[in-house]
Amino acid sequence: MPTVYRKTDKGQQEIATRAHRLAPRLRSALILVDGRRSDAELGTLILPPADDVLAALLADGFIEALPGNAGPGTPGAAAGAPAAAPAVLTLDEVRRRALRWLSDALGPYGDPLNLRIEKARSVDELRTALDLADRFVQQQLGAARAQAFRQHLGLPPG
Repeated sequence: MPTVYRKTDKGQQEIATRAHRLAPRLRSALILVDGRRSDAELGTLILPPADDVLAALLADGFIEALPGNAGPGTPGAAAGAPAAAPAVLTLDEVRRRALRWLSDALGPYGDPLNLRIEKARSVDELRTALDLADRFVQQQLGAARAQAFRQHLGLPPG
């Protein structure tokens, strides 16, 4: 069953004032949320992975699912729980997901982190780079976004 989202008061405030300084990609997605489009429709308008973008907006309280329409497997299905990451990811997939998420969320401010992640040649080096990225996201974007980052990568909660 498709999920329809609407902006919360916090989301409306962000559109009007830019008070929360959302990353451009998240702001663009927030603008598209209108209380009429389903997650499937939004998915055609938002760059992939649209489910992750909607889950981040949901986790940060910018959008909410309209009552009675959250189906199983959707970001709003379990009281605001984000979509689950695949059970097993390869190191290259974790690396790609981290690079994309950081670029989307931080823009050019994430470039030093992305360079460090790209240069990691072992599991330990990648783990160290991801830990640094996680701490940076938590400091700059807050605990909810850091949790979304970890979940996107299939990492345990921090």
